[in-house]
Amino acid sequence: MKKLFTILLVSFTLVACGEKTEEVESTQTDNVSEPTAEVTKTINVYTRDSASGTREAFESGIGLDDGMLTLEASEVSGNGDMASKVKADANGIGYVSLTTDFVGNKIKPLDFEGVTASIETVLDGSYTLQRPFNYVTRAAGDFESTDVEELVSAFISYITLSQEGLAVIEGAGGIVDYTNSKPWSDIASDYPILNQDNSGITIKTGGSTSVEKAINAALTSFQPLAGNVQFAMDQTGSSDGYKRTLGEESTGVNSKDIGFASRNFKDSEDISNALYSGAFCQDAVVIVVSEDNPLSNLTKQQVNDIYSGAVTDFLDLN
Repeated sequence: MKKLFTILLVSFTLVACGEKTEEVESTQTDNVSEPTAEVTKTINVYTRDSASGTREAFESGIGLDDGMLTLEASEVSGNGDMASKVKADANGIGYVSLTTDFVGNKIKPLDFEGVTASIETVLDGSYTLQRPFNYVTRAAGDFESTDVEELVSAFISYITLSQEGLAVIEGAGGIVDYTNSKPWSDIASDYPILNQDNSGITIKTGGSTSVEKAINAALTSFQPLAGNVQFAMDQTGSSDGYKRTLGEESTGVNSKDIGFASRNFKDSEDISNALYSGAFCQDAVVIVVSEDNPLSNLTKQQVNDIYSGAVTDFLDLN
């Protein structure tokens, strides 16, 4: 009898263990399949602040009316900040200047309406998401000194008229026109101040963050040609370009000699008294995603849908 009981107990234990093993295998299979069913590609939208010329050009270019931007959009402080935020977010989307170092920032530029942003496509008009890089200076006689005024005049000529200055702007991603350009040696003679030591003089710039790369390159190359003049860049947004040269902050601690805007100056920004104003190059606004995002192109309507909140998932783009 004891022998029979022992046989029955062993049999029961083996059956129980077999059932437990099957349960574990079933659970493991379920755990593998569940994440696949829950995959999501929720789009994280990044935009510039309301003072940004890049934002104004972007929203105009995609047909996004005032007040239509999704409430889920996260504002960033500048062109560099936008690149950093999109780089760090696998589901992020944003927009930057063509002057941006896409490879260095590990972000992926997308085609717009099937066209790649480039110097050629901006100049021939096939890439439509573009805008000017504009400048404005203080009024004549309103600079800190006549030396500063003369050096600013020379610098404006350098970036708008000289072959060397235009080449530097182009090398930094700006789109320039050489049609009326001249060698710098033909222009420099108009500015005798360039022949003296100007290391104690500083040119102050402000405004658009998108122009920073191009203007920094231009000022750096201009410096040894202008008696080692110094420069201080404080790029905080296009609205400050006018405000700090001719507007309400032109006489305060934030005052600048040259202001920049990555858009056209508004009717409310009266630049008629400026010593100089105009465009020094053209630029493209480029839509960007993380470098691992499989997207390569978006249409105007798709971008509008994303930024208005009509589309919130990459998987819903069609």
